[in-house]
Amino acid sequence: MTLSKNNIKILVVIASYGVNNDQYLHQLIDEYSSMPYLVDIVVVSNIPKALGTEVEVVVGLPSKNPWSLPFAHKRIFIERQDHYDLFIYSEDDTLITQQNIEAYLQASAVLNSNEIPGFLRSEQGPDGTIYYSTIHSHYHWDASSVCRRGNDIFAFFTNEHGACYILTQDQLRQSIASGGFDVKPHEGKYDMLVSAATDPYTQCGYRKLICITRLEDFTCKHLTNKYIGRTGLEKSQVEIQVRAMLDIAKNGGPVPAPMSVESKLLGTRWTKSYYEPCRNDLVSMVPEGTKSVLSIGCGWGKTEEALLKKNIQVTAIPLDTVIGKLAETKGIRVIPETMEAAPEILAGEKFDVLLISGLLHLMDDPVAFLRNYRELLIDDGVIILSCPNLKHLAILVRRYMGQPDLQGLEDYQKSGVHQTSHRVLCSWLRSAGFVVEQVEQVIEGRWKTYNKYTLGLTKGLWASEFIIAAKKRAS
Repeated sequence: MTLSKNNIKILVVIASYGVNNDQYLHQLIDEYSSMPYLVDIVVVSNIPKALGTEVEVVVGLPSKNPWSLPFAHKRIFIERQDHYDLFIYSEDDTLITQQNIEAYLQASAVLNSNEIPGFLRSEQGPDGTIYYSTIHSHYHWDASSVCRRGNDIFAFFTNEHGACYILTQDQLRQSIASGGFDVKPHEGKYDMLVSAATDPYTQCGYRKLICITRLEDFTCKHLTNKYIGRTGLEKSQVEIQVRAMLDIAKNGGPVPAPMSVESKLLGTRWTKSYYEPCRNDLVSMVPEGTKSVLSIGCGWGKTEEALLKKNIQVTAIPLDTVIGKLAETKGIRVIPETMEAAPEILAGEKFDVLLISGLLHLMDDPVAFLRNYRELLIDDGVIILSCPNLKHLAILVRRYMGQPDLQGLEDYQKSGVHQTSHRVLCSWLRSAGFVVEQVEQVIEGRWKTYNKYTLGLTKGLWASEFIIAAKKRAS
């Protein structure tokens, strides 16, 4: 899209619920008003707002659910699709700058017709440190998506939510024609609030790509900085991942497929986190005198780093090659291979302990996996694993009530997760040639009270997770 700045007509719609973010809303309005474009601003809200004569305010929710407010922007875009060159949607605390807009136009010109430029969100801590709040939990870079378009390198990041998006007129028209844009408020992979901002990518046939060679141009500020200290990845850590992807683009060739970390359930429940905090409970179960540990499904390596500090040699098979680079910076030996290929690569080596955190319930054939890796243990070696309890009382009750986010849980092919419990996990281990030696049941919050009143006799109903240690059985 090639237009003079003075001729570009932009329609901006901002979703603003209540008054808590009004200070940021005014900052957004000032930013757009200062741009050298022909900009019209519409604010959709649940209440009237006095924002001046230059800003149109549309009051009303698309449905009774307060979280449906962001969907109000879609009808406005559809009705005015013929009158603007660019369409910008954002939440009232997410700042899109002129630099972002110009970078978007440049990227759109070189991407394929089914690809669309996207943005990550960042926050700034009190000391000036930048954190990418988009990057957390199970969300990760797809190493196989790294590609060159024009003079830049792009990649897909699995968290499509950025609390904003931009569409050209052609992209909006294609989104509408797909049938996935003009829809009622809904939720699925993301909750209702987030789905409104991700539908162009998840329902309209577009693949959102992030330009990693110009990442700052494709980063939007989250003005509230409310996730600092709770979630998000420090900029220096993101830069390590970007360098890893640039190396992939430079070297060419296939990259090992990542491990499966997501379920198929609504909201992607019971996922494996790439950024798991140090699991001191797992570290404490590693036997005294252990010299070597093989960690299977390593993320950024916090738990593995704690083992290194105990003078234990740690080898890790990472969730993917990009996250493996963060583990490497901590001194961990990383084997950048698939979960299936790694045992052959490591053939001839023996380890004192196998460590698997929060992954086994997602595997297609857990018993075959355990048998395969059992061969890498010394004769009296130990496997330590953690796994969610999908027989928790709260889950059983919600399933009985027919909650939609748990539909299909009984079928691995539909849900992508096994219904793990203490009995199921122990059965898998025995079938794979292990003898269970220790079971810890992780009980959190109010469930501790229930456990106390039942004298600990029904721990399996209250535990959110099991941690199990088992020894390799003699052949």
